[in-house]
Amino acid sequence: MEQAKGFPKDFLWGGAAAAMQIEGAYNVDGRGLSISDVFTFDPTLDKKHWLDQWHMMTHAQIKEALDPNSTQNYPKRRGNDFYHRYEEDINLMAEMGFKCFRTSISWTRIFPNGDETEPNEKGLQFYDKVFDALLAKGIEPVISLTHYDMPLYLVTEYGGWKNRKLIEFFVHFAKTVFTRYKDKVKYWITFNEMNCVKHHPFVSAGIIEENHPNLEQDKYQSAHHQFIASALAVKACHEIIPNSQIGSMISYLLLYPNTCNPDDVLECQKEERVSFFFSDVQARGYYPSYTARMFKEKGVVLHKEPGDDEILRDNLVDFISLSYYMSNNASATADQHAKASGNLIGGVKNPYLEQSEWGWQIDPKGLRYALNYLYDRYQKPLFIAENGVGATDQMNPDGTINDDYRIDYLKKHIEQMREAIEDGVDLFGYTAWGPIDMISASTSQASKRYGFVYVDQDDLGNGTLNRYKKKSFDWYKKVIESGGEVL
Repeated sequence: MEQAKGFPKDFLWGGAAAAMQIEGAYNVDGRGLSISDVFTFDPTLDKKHWLDQWHMMTHAQIKEALDPNSTQNYPKRRGNDFYHRYEEDINLMAEMGFKCFRTSISWTRIFPNGDETEPNEKGLQFYDKVFDALLAKGIEPVISLTHYDMPLYLVTEYGGWKNRKLIEFFVHFAKTVFTRYKDKVKYWITFNEMNCVKHHPFVSAGIIEENHPNLEQDKYQSAHHQFIASALAVKACHEIIPNSQIGSMISYLLLYPNTCNPDDVLECQKEERVSFFFSDVQARGYYPSYTARMFKEKGVVLHKEPGDDEILRDNLVDFISLSYYMSNNASATADQHAKASGNLIGGVKNPYLEQSEWGWQIDPKGLRYALNYLYDRYQKPLFIAENGVGATDQMNPDGTINDDYRIDYLKKHIEQMREAIEDGVDLFGYTAWGPIDMISASTSQASKRYGFVYVDQDDLGNGTLNRYKKKSFDWYKKVIESGGEVL
């Protein structure tokens, strides 16, 4: 019998984080305000209110965030203080045996407002130090150009990505960091979870949803501008760093038809396409035929400049990366009561799946399906840029943290990754989210923990910020040491 393939020997095992959730130091060394610095956390409100903020930013909230005398709690301005503790954190990653670390460059550390001509040298120096520290430990940086933290100034002064001028600013930023780090970083990702502009346009594209007269038009016009910016960044990356690999990224929220009713099957296909067209454009180089009807039904008329189609056609991404946390069911008829409340984009509850503490449906086999589907669709290498489970971890009196639920979650997903590789999928890396506890993207909580390392910080920023290894720390170390064989 032919031996199972297992994980490749050069497989990139590691972890993933975002600058906006870990760095802190929001007003240090010339950094400007980003859109992530606008999000507040109020413990007197419930989870629905925290998520509503993620999905609906208001003009009043932005005005308040720009007030230097504001007394609101802005957790992402604190992060977990990676800015000052990066050496300690990288040492912990090295102890686990990380082969790579996926993070992002804070755009506002390099260009505080986003439209400057000259970069901020202190910001560039910070990432020099981070990348040098990673490489000294044999850890390959995998860098997202932007991860939900575009400069706030580009929102207030230019209206966000609906303004085509942002293409110029983004490409200038990309060329600046490619040139600076061309000898240090060879793996790049353009936009984090680009398809999520349909769910949270402020976070993804700097569009203020409140009282917006034509939100769908601006969402998809912004996406087009990001497609062009991404393609031009791919072109620049290949020219400046000849041995580089640069990919796209989508949030893969796997959908199943809720029943075998053809109406549910068609609804599932329709909803899937709203996400897949983002990777279709970046991997294939053109808008798929199905988008014509999709835009018509949404009342969207895209404005393209001469040459846009050629830019997309000639600058395809090298690989597809994805985040995967959960799956959903799609139904043409189900009422709101049937929906899974914790899911980021709704979706009908699947009776065959368990749910996390935050209501996210846990579906390891769905990851195998997702990887096979993407590889069949694009025939390009795949990289899992995020996968993990948030939980309220508790420290025991002896200082230990027993997160067996996290080990179980990750073990089952890694098993399905191995199955996908055996199926023939070209999967070259996996970065678990997020290796050291950080601020939650969607709820801005510190208590929603994902890491192998516990950070002593509560939702209001109280705590020592000291790092403590969880039970999953040693487990993941053994996974990496064994090349994914010991789970």
